[in-house]
Amino acid sequence: MSVRATGGVVAQIDAIGGFVGEQPLVAAAALLAVVLVAGMGVWGLSRFRRSAGERFQRLVGKHDAVTVLMHPNPDPDAMASAMAASAMAEDAGATTTIQYPGQIRHQENRAFQTVLDQDFQQIETAGDLGDGAVVLVDHNEARGFPGADGVDPIAVVDHHPGEGEGESFTDVRTDHGACATIFAEYFDDLGWGPNRDERTLTPILATGMLYGIQADTNHLTKGCSRAEFEAAAFLYGAIDEDVLDRVANPEVDAEVLEVKARAITNREVRNPFAISDVGEVNNVDAIPQAADELLRLEGVTAIVVTGTSEGTLHLSGRSRDDRVHMGKALKAAVEDIPMAEAGGHARMGGGQLSVDHMEGIGPGDGVSFEEFTDRLFDAMTGELQ
Repeated sequence: MSVRATGGVVAQIDAIGGFVGEQPLVAAAALLAVVLVAGMGVWGLSRFRRSAGERFQRLVGKHDAVTVLMHPNPDPDAMASAMAASAMAEDAGATTTIQYPGQIRHQENRAFQTVLDQDFQQIETAGDLGDGAVVLVDHNEARGFPGADGVDPIAVVDHHPGEGEGESFTDVRTDHGACATIFAEYFDDLGWGPNRDERTLTPILATGMLYGIQADTNHLTKGCSRAEFEAAAFLYGAIDEDVLDRVANPEVDAEVLEVKARAITNREVRNPFAISDVGEVNNVDAIPQAADELLRLEGVTAIVVTGTSEGTLHLSGRSRDDRVHMGKALKAAVEDIPMAEAGGHARMGGGQLSVDHMEGIGPGDGVSFEEFTDRLFDAMTGELQ
């Protein structure tokens, strides 16, 4: 309670004390009321002052079972955040399951799961979700599987923009570069750390979280806030450097190198922007890796790489140009194409659309690939919004 509030209570009690001799019963009742109100104020203030980490752990600890749900095709930040949420829930007495829709394909993502020995369970529909309450990490609305729109999470922890909320807890920090940063703050507030007697931050968990932060910020060079550096410093004392090296430097699939080569060869450049179609691919995760590679070309400030797999055209865009919000540009380019979706951040975006619908099946007249390429260029230049 504040000094001002305490002084006010004392003044009220003094005033009641002067009244005791005249009306003792009334004074006693008034004194009891003042004490009760003061007590409620202290309780309310202490509740308000609980950190986000304390409130999150208290919530998940109220449930016997908790399912931590990652976004489709989870990346290291999503996987690390899920590990952190699971550790907090289990510390509070809940049993946990970590699940995801889609696939874990990127070589670094596969290495993350394998080297850190994590049991992530794949789901295909909402009916595959584990028992108990659902917590979303690194995304704020369930997506990517039938029945996703019916999932009602009790909690959401994320750093992406969006309208999704948890029923009882929402912590979305769009100024942060990684979701794992938020969980690092939770652990710090709760007293977890290396070499702690009761709440030790294990090397596997700390290593996973540090790599999750590195992966989402290009090794602390893009999209960082001060919080990322503070989180990295907090986690560093508990990591296993050998494990970190194995996760960060896995063997590269030969197709990834081939797709990167096709992206460079097939690029079309208009002023500072480039688009490249890599054709049919087996490993769709090679497309964003090709986009990362193409953005390194001198004179190119924004790029989109496209590739086709099983009748779906996949888009991956990158921007280091302040004039190009890549997520908005991709969304604008596919806006009137049925069964298409796209979006993302200012620097990074992605999307996918049915090739059949792009060519005219269903409502709409269809659009040729050449016309779609023009749309992408127009969206990057700001002519299509």
